[in-house]
Amino acid sequence: MKTTTLPLLLLLFFTIANGLSQNATIKGIVLDDTNTPLPGVNISYQTNAGTQTDINGYYLLEIPSNEKVALTFSYIGFKDVTLSITLEPNADYEFNPVMKTDIAQIGEVVISRRKQKQVEGITTIAPEVIRKIPGANAGVENLLKSLPGVSGNNELSTQYNVRGGNYDENLVYVNEIEVYRPFLIRSGQQEGLSFVNSDLTRSVDFSAGGFQAKYGDKLSSVLDIEYRQPVDFGATADLSLLGASVSVEGISKSERLRGIVGLRYRDNSLFVEAKQTETNFTPKFADAQTYLSYKFTNKFELGFLGNISINDYNYQPLTRQTNFGTLSDPIALLVFYEGQEEDRYNTYFGALKGTYVVSENYTAKFILSGYQTTEQEYFDILAQYRLGQVNTNIGDENLGEVEFTEGIGGQLTHARNDLDALIINAEHKGNLSLDENKIEYGVKYTREDIRDRVQEYEIIDSAGFSIRPPISDFVNDQPYTPFDAPIVPFTEIRAQNDVQIDRISGYAQWSRRTEWGTNKVWLNAGVRAHNWTVSGKDITSTTQTVFSPRAQISIKPEWDMDMLFRLSGGFYHQPPFYRELRDSTGTVRPGVKAQQSIHIVLGNDYSFDLWGRPFTLNSEVYYKDLTDVNPYTLENVRIRYRARNNAVAYAYGLDMRLSGEFVPGTESWISFGYLKTEENIDDRGYIFRPTDQRLKFAMLFQDYVKVIPDLKMYLNLVYNTGLPGGSPSYADPYTFQRRLRDYKRADVGVSYVIVDQKKLRDSGWLSPFEELTVGAEIFNIFDVRNSITNTFVRDVYTKTQYSIPNFLTPRVFNVRVTMKF
Repeated sequence: MKTTTLPLLLLLFFTIANGLSQNATIKGIVLDDTNTPLPGVNISYQTNAGTQTDINGYYLLEIPSNEKVALTFSYIGFKDVTLSITLEPNADYEFNPVMKTDIAQIGEVVISRRKQKQVEGITTIAPEVIRKIPGANAGVENLLKSLPGVSGNNELSTQYNVRGGNYDENLVYVNEIEVYRPFLIRSGQQEGLSFVNSDLTRSVDFSAGGFQAKYGDKLSSVLDIEYRQPVDFGATADLSLLGASVSVEGISKSERLRGIVGLRYRDNSLFVEAKQTETNFTPKFADAQTYLSYKFTNKFELGFLGNISINDYNYQPLTRQTNFGTLSDPIALLVFYEGQEEDRYNTYFGALKGTYVVSENYTAKFILSGYQTTEQEYFDILAQYRLGQVNTNIGDENLGEVEFTEGIGGQLTHARNDLDALIINAEHKGNLSLDENKIEYGVKYTREDIRDRVQEYEIIDSAGFSIRPPISDFVNDQPYTPFDAPIVPFTEIRAQNDVQIDRISGYAQWSRRTEWGTNKVWLNAGVRAHNWTVSGKDITSTTQTVFSPRAQISIKPEWDMDMLFRLSGGFYHQPPFYRELRDSTGTVRPGVKAQQSIHIVLGNDYSFDLWGRPFTLNSEVYYKDLTDVNPYTLENVRIRYRARNNAVAYAYGLDMRLSGEFVPGTESWISFGYLKTEENIDDRGYIFRPTDQRLKFAMLFQDYVKVIPDLKMYLNLVYNTGLPGGSPSYADPYTFQRRLRDYKRADVGVSYVIVDQKKLRDSGWLSPFEELTVGAEIFNIFDVRNSITNTFVRDVYTKTQYSIPNFLTPRVFNVRVTMKF
């Protein structure tokens, strides 16, 4: 895109925005007592005219000038707010009321009952609970893993799988702007920080499947984040042994400029030093993020989203001891390391979003964004390993210690990988409302420019003999024939790629609220189209196009029971991103097709009262039929694609979640999920996919001491059955169908509220605080030894190959202080 494009678009925005209203105008955002925007609030005055707040809680209303007007803000379950005001002609007045509930609440509201989200099959999560619930990677993704259909067996990673999909199949938007993650990260402990800063969030919407055409081209899920637009000055700080985060927000005197800035720092050494591998570990994960908006007129607003992330990962392993085997035959793996790893992932992101309210019925949006990542992955690590016998003599003072060892071998891993990627997007969206009909459309151009150098190899030695890769055409006929073949690494990848991908995508969809007899009905239908061209140095240019029709219907019967039924589905395509085009040898295959999935999702929401308190039971059954599947292997969080559409697959399951006030004044939930997903590669028969989770159980529970309501407890409990354990390099996945052990984890946090809205201090050192909370967290409270992958070790004497689990973090203690000013 030429450098003159942005100034010309801005000039266009400013020219269009000159049409100012000639009447007095009142506008603002309606909030509840947790500062969460309220959609659908009725705003009326004496002439029976009025309006409603939109999905973001925003309203704009023209009223008579030079006349006293009494406005009333009303919303079910909240006390009315009234305002009497007289404005001069062309006056522009902002009023941001905070509506109070009729019944006092203790703690935070977790799930907002937004009906417009329920009918769309979207789960809405309040930001306050995201900031409270403990987790090794606290934030939005930590809470998503407690929802049915969402799984993640690595607490050091913010990545998650949804209904049998992998990490690359999830869409993430911030203020309608698509965001990305680094390419080269292969371990959860290298990730550092998620893009989403929970201190800045205003709303969190999540769909696990069957989503609308307006969302992008991925197979599994959509996470839609909105950042706050401040209504006053505020600041927060969160300090713990894992790092710190601070945020500052404010509004100009004219109330046209609003901004929020967040800074974060994280140190994973608390977790890594508690693992079985002794290391010298110096990580530095930090980012700065901001969202600024300026309202030039009542009709035009320009927003800016920016992020700079710096992740330095320096890792020097020293020794490792892992005990495995059985009670009758325990074995220990002893590893002695030399060398180190130095990785760096620096990302820069900036986006401009212009919103122009052409009329009450039509809104146009223009988005320009750019994302650049520069990544390096350098390591030389020599691991010399031995197998040992463990003392099993009960009562012996050396019980559990290694008595003797035998030499097995070693391995040398080397990498010099560099990647530089630039992604530019230009997008236009439009929303048109006609009576009960809503029409949405959009068109987007994306340019991806990627330069990638891959140089890595692995040498495996067993008792002094170099092990060759098991290539079928290699023959070793010693001692009858002299061995004259060259000594080669067990695995070796050398490639240098210069790739450009141009994409044009668009969508159009229609939705309508109507009635079917006495039943309320919501309809949605739309279609997406995506065209992309892959080109580059020594690459044959290839162009492909896909179309994705999708539809939803929701029915709320006029029954005594409060029930809502949903049916959604359609075609979902995932055109290949760069990593999906690169095979295991580093070669880019431009002809890789888009993976296709046909979704069918049937859901039900049943709201009821239990023990005099509100509860909701959400249930969904789903089926996915996948074709043109691009098979892959999963190593920790690194995905290696075969870059061939040589498989078909399916996934089906049941998700259920019961949420409500298990403890009066708080809201918790219990989740259950069943999933089965298999793939058929080259028509050889169906085997487990790497994400075949099967059973999932999760609980998010909040409680407080009745006689001391300021002493609160948060419990995050997850149980997942074991994933497939993977296979060694060059191995046939059809012969490695064993599973890892079940994943069981419980994180608990206890906090005491010193200051909040109900305990404000007018004097003393506590007077500057609006909120002050101190607490402690225990991660993996039961000290369960969960594993993420297997290390495969060969015994040269017995010719046995052992799969040794790589264990995740043990029990870890953390201290946390949260402040709000």
